[in-house]
Amino acid sequence: MRERLPLWLQDSCAVRPRAVAAVGVVLICAVGFAGQQYWSARPRAVTAPAVVAPGALPAAATAPAAAPAQGAGTGAGGTAAPIVVDVTGKVRDPGVRRLPAGSRVEDALAAAGGVRPGADTTGLNRARVLVDGEQVVVGAPAQPPPAGVTGGSGPAYGAGSGLGSGAGPLSLGSATVAQLDGLPGVGPVLAQHIVDFRTARGGFRSVEDLRQVDGIGERRFADLRPLVRP
Repeated sequence: MRERLPLWLQDSCAVRPRAVAAVGVVLICAVGFAGQQYWSARPRAVTAPAVVAPGALPAAATAPAAAPAQGAGTGAGGTAAPIVVDVTGKVRDPGVRRLPAGSRVEDALAAAGGVRPGADTTGLNRARVLVDGEQVVVGAPAQPPPAGVTGGSGPAYGAGSGLGSGAGPLSLGSATVAQLDGLPGVGPVLAQHIVDFRTARGGFRSVEDLRQVDGIGERRFADLRPLVRP
């Protein structure tokens, strides 16, 4: 029957090895592609991300940016501790005040409500940097100049002590820590020792009692003797 068919039909129906191979390659590729799509589309288990508690974050990630250092009392190692000063005299609200390190006399006056009207602040340096434990006295009366001390020849006292270069001898019986701190060679610690000695002994009977204060040697006593009185 095949021989009776036309030639073009016989060629179409003929099964040749090359055609079989081509069909086989196409089938193999189709099966491989279908398998790859099935493998890619298969369901997979998904792991949820772990929840990080706020306390588990690194310190560097949670710490806020460091604020710039402010004031003269702030060192390179960090913010300095606050200072405590006693503001007394002619201010609206005298008392002990806690201020940031590097504060100035002007800040202490503001914390005490400001200076009362009519108060004399001529001898008060408002721009001076405060130290811990000192006393700021507003409106303290100036003492008369001593004999032999004139103009700029006298010793330079600390700003805010209430004494100028021509002021009289400082009274050991009534001087504040800030005023004693203004004496040459006397710092806040030694000034506090003098006040503590005065409180324990009930005052100074003579300038010679200053020798008994802890921290005052013969040389320092010789420097202070003409500058103070009982």
